[in-house]
Amino acid sequence: MGILTASEVRANIYRLMDEAASTHQPILIKGKRHNAVLVSEEDWQAIQETLFLMSVPGMGQSIKEGMTEPLERYSADPGW
Repeated sequence: MGILTASEVRANIYRLMDEAASTHQPILIKGKRHNAVLVSEEDWQAIQETLFLMSVPGMGQSIKEGMTEPLERYSADPGW
């Protein structure tokens, strides 16, 4: 994670937005009063989805169990 001051971010915001989107690495912004993190919208949406799924009772365990199943057991066409 890159660490920049708010002034550095202000001077380079468009480049940093491109960097966050292309590298999928967060950028820590250090301020005088507070700190913040710059992440791409795509990464933010993924974080939100993960938090939602982990809030569903039993979902985490179900995902872990599903990851141990061999792919050959399943059809390429889910039938949806």
